[in-house]
Amino acid sequence: MGKRCALAMVLLHQGAVGQQSGKAKKEDHLPLTLSDCTENGCTAQATSITMDANWRWTHEAGGYSNCYSGSSWDKTACDTPEDCATNCALEGIPTSDWKSTYGVTSDGATLALGYKTGNNVGSRTYLLEDESHYKMFKLLNREFTLDVDVSKLPCGINGALYFSEMAADGGASFAGNDAGAKYGTGYCDAQCPHDVKFINGEANTLEWNSTSAMGKYGSCCAEMDIWEANNKATAYTAHPCSLDGPKRCENEQDCGGNGFCDEPGCDLNTYRFGEKTFFGEGSSFAVDSSKPFTIITQFITSDNTDTGDLVEIRRKYVQGGKIIESPKLDVGGTQFNSLSEDFCTAQKKETGDEDQFAKRGGLQQMGKALGRGMVLVMSIWDDTKTDMLWLDSTWPVGASGPGAERGPCDPSTGVPGETRAKYPDSLVKYMNIKFGTIGSTTKFPPAPPAPPAPPSPPSPTPPSPPSPPSPSPPSSGQCCYGGCSGSCQGGWCGQSQANCQGNCNGKWCPSQSHVVV
Repeated sequence: MGKRCALAMVLLHQGAVGQQSGKAKKEDHLPLTLSDCTENGCTAQATSITMDANWRWTHEAGGYSNCYSGSSWDKTACDTPEDCATNCALEGIPTSDWKSTYGVTSDGATLALGYKTGNNVGSRTYLLEDESHYKMFKLLNREFTLDVDVSKLPCGINGALYFSEMAADGGASFAGNDAGAKYGTGYCDAQCPHDVKFINGEANTLEWNSTSAMGKYGSCCAEMDIWEANNKATAYTAHPCSLDGPKRCENEQDCGGNGFCDEPGCDLNTYRFGEKTFFGEGSSFAVDSSKPFTIITQFITSDNTDTGDLVEIRRKYVQGGKIIESPKLDVGGTQFNSLSEDFCTAQKKETGDEDQFAKRGGLQQMGKALGRGMVLVMSIWDDTKTDMLWLDSTWPVGASGPGAERGPCDPSTGVPGETRAKYPDSLVKYMNIKFGTIGSTTKFPPAPPAPPAPPSPPSPTPPSPPSPPSPSPPSSGQCCYGGCSGSCQGGWCGQSQANCQGNCNGKWCPSQSHVVV
């Protein structure tokens, strides 16, 4: 899919990268209660949300000069990958900035992610168990359940909730990474994304391409896509890797399509495999995407224990008090309604796609990652690489063979510049998240929100540099580099002409200029 490499975001504050922790702003995490369920009921876990490091302002440690501007690194602060990690600080996000800058809110039960807020586009968030560690989900012989609202997600926008085998500490065990999970570091997925600015405690500056904003290294790990959808189409997909944890890839052989990870994965998209009336807007569909509904995903093992091999991933829905089973799909003359080894083999054969899934170990290998523990990722994004056609339209464009139609959207839709202009208020909501033993999460209501943690003490004030200018309200302009047709971005530098030209060495341009992603 290439989805995370093409993740449509605006690199905020002139440098959404970094490994040290900044002191200019307080780091606040939004509350989000997790229900842990058994056959006896559900109990609340007081978890919270942090923002991915790529969305954060990064500046020189002890000062406010940017380490990354437009799509280029500061050559003084970042003369080597090691020096860059030492010299650059990743800034905090106070509570007020979550909504005003990123369009993200949480009431403790519902996490709402806005699509476009000012010049910011999209977001990627992670669930924390405590202030310095991600919550690690071990889902073999378990089910994972949540309510979702995709009614405000049109063609070309993806509300994606998935698991990634990131390190629990966000890579803080590597020298050079003092920020860790608290500041959203350590991202990886099965696309081995090269746009992750710091990997293994070093900046990804080698062979940096300022046009694509990608470096030499990729960040690889297993990925389990629970939910990728808008109000027109949806899929869930397993992406195993021939790894036993996150790993930096350093060459095309390891990073590419024949490398560590299964980039396409084995996906179950009901529309793609013939059932075109199951999911969509309106009462004529079995699951009406114009209204909220519940998603239950079950991870079945060979012996129904927590240590058995993963053999099947089942999906069912609940809407209007009614349980809705996944429909039976005819693939290669056999009917399937779940992800299994037989289904994955049949769908690769029918579509003519190379079976990278089997080559990476299939469901058994995916199960090993689920047994070790994976991090919950909640995001909203658009796709600058393929316009999200792989999810909701015909892909490849012009194809007509089995599996080419993935959704009803016209192939002309999904162009990020157009969706940002037409649908800036798009929104996805993830609600009432629960996990537990098979069958337990639908027996009981969500646990009541956990009591809030006591407030953290205020961050120390930097002793020498003055406080940075207060953010201005979202403006109608952008800060661009190489002229208004060059690389443009939002964040603090894009909030006013004074910030852009006075502090960021940019050119102030009308908002319709292209925004770098």
